[in-house]
Amino acid sequence: MLAKDIMTREVITVKPKDRVDKVARLLVDHKISGIPVVDDQGHVIGIVTEKDLIVKASELRVPFYVTLFDSIIFLENPIRFNNDLKKYTAVFVEDAMTGNVVVVEEDTEINDIVKLMQNKRINRVPVVRHGKLVGIITRNDVLKSMVKGNG
Repeated sequence: MLAKDIMTREVITVKPKDRVDKVARLLVDHKISGIPVVDDQGHVIGIVTEKDLIVKASELRVPFYVTLFDSIIFLENPIRFNNDLKKYTAVFVEDAMTGNVVVVEEDTEINDIVKLMQNKRINRVPVVRHGKLVGIITRNDVLKSMVKGNG
């Protein structure tokens, strides 16, 4: 079986300049956990998930640090804090989304997609044709295809 055989074809998407509160409403209303971010040509440029928005809703944790000889030494990763700060203060999707999205072509084998999801620890994979979004596969879609195949 291929990606195009099990993908959801009618994908809810958002644009980089959409507001984060719109995304939260879409996630809740459609009972989904992530939405691809596409440009005006339909290319996937990011994904915004519940996890991205939870950072915004959580209390921002400042990394622990010590000062030594007028220098600051971080005891936690300041890069993570900077990423969290960007998401915490996000108003627009482009500031909350995760870039560098893993995508698959519509002719990708399901077994390869499952391995990809496991290795990258991701819950959803946008499906593209010539770089443009044509569907999405979630772990739930994979499970449904397994049940159908054995039923």
